[in-house]
Amino acid sequence: MPDQTLNLTGYTDVPDGKIAFVVTFLEMMEAPAKPLAPARDDVELVRWHEPDLEAYRRLFRQVGEDWIWFGRLTHTDEELRQMLADPVRENYLPMQGDTPIGTLELEFGNPEEPELSYFGLVPDAIGGGLGRWLMAQAVDIAWSRPQTKRLWLHTCTGDSPQAMRFYTSCGFKPYKRSIEIDDDPRLLGLYPYETAPHVPVIKG
Repeated sequence: MPDQTLNLTGYTDVPDGKIAFVVTFLEMMEAPAKPLAPARDDVELVRWHEPDLEAYRRLFRQVGEDWIWFGRLTHTDEELRQMLADPVRENYLPMQGDTPIGTLELEFGNPEEPELSYFGLVPDAIGGGLGRWLMAQAVDIAWSRPQTKRLWLHTCTGDSPQAMRFYTSCGFKPYKRSIEIDDDPRLLGLYPYETAPHVPVIKG
């Protein structure tokens, strides 16, 4: 069995069947002085009070498949139902007409330091400023609460290479880095093997 001790000055082998990401945490310590994006009349944000599990998982895949999002796909129906019903968690849908084009989730478990836990658009909606508009909605919601002292999020090397630049352009600043290791969701059957080729499957 190989030594799994993390080497902080060199390489550490990751076991076959696992994936590893470098995770960067970012924070915003005060509300922006001016809106991040102009108002739009072609899209609206709707609170998703009681997400249907099938619809939730389908949208989660639409938004996150290219980046092998899996955090909500490994839960049982009951686990996911309880998680989404937690009153500290708020889900929102950016809508174009009757069609959801992304997802936004804020978590207020610590009211002074809410987390932007999920944020993204379906592939066809990327571009044209919709991402920045959606971030403006998230920031406005978080900072509208009088308890808020810090808004934070994290991104990782499995996400879009544009994510870090986008978040910093919106006023977030990096403050911590971590390493995340987990089972490869493609080997669990959650996504096809060819998904996210920038993170190749290594199954041994």
